[in-house]
Amino acid sequence: MKVVLVEDSEAVRDALGAALRAAGYRVTPVGTGAAALEAVTGPDAVADPPDIVLLDLGLPDLDGVEVCRRLRARSTVPIIAVTARGHQQARVLGLRSGADDYVVKPFAIDELTARIEAVLRRSAGHVVAPVVEVGPLRIDLSRRVVEVSGREVGLRRKEFDLLAALARRDGAVVSRADLLDDVWGLAPDDPGLDAGLHSLEVHVAALRSKLDAPGAVVTVRGVGYRLASADPPGTGPAAASP
Repeated sequence: MKVVLVEDSEAVRDALGAALRAAGYRVTPVGTGAAALEAVTGPDAVADPPDIVLLDLGLPDLDGVEVCRRLRARSTVPIIAVTARGHQQARVLGLRSGADDYVVKPFAIDELTARIEAVLRRSAGHVVAPVVEVGPLRIDLSRRVVEVSGREVGLRRKEFDLLAALARRDGAVVSRADLLDDVWGLAPDDPGLDAGLHSLEVHVAALRSKLDAPGAVVTVRGVGYRLASADPPGTGPAAASP
């Protein structure tokens, strides 16, 4: 699998490139938006097209969101946007500009490769519309519509954003810190973190009630939450409490 790695920091680019190669990927590292466009849509890409693009949204020459928009206009290659913690608006703009997923710095290489594998699986399945189906639950990410067994469920804005953040992870566990950052824009050192944690628990409980599916949002104690169609065997009450 070929990864175009777009990162302006040479040190980060070298370290991440080495980690991806060690994980079995072929890596084409570039440091600017212009070089990214060339690597994905230029003449050389015709003979050896990339399988996925890892795109840092903070680039020196072109805004990363604009690079994402141009790539999506010219190519169907999957894109994972990379943003700094707390840059919620950049992630939202990246997703709206065509990114398939995002990862927040700093991240572990295991998390990144899991995201890459999940995006590639969805791409291989020819998922055109950003729709996630989990058991009776259907989440249309672009239209912001949620249905349970064909019945539309009305969710508040943050309730939907929370559900969407879980849905985009393809069943992987999402930490409380990432959910607070993604949905509420709260960094770990934010003075409003305690209130945010309480709000997260309230919204999880509201989702479970409105979806009428206690096992849809599963608690992973000490870590965070994941989306599932039913409770894994043996979880019991862990999945029913925030």
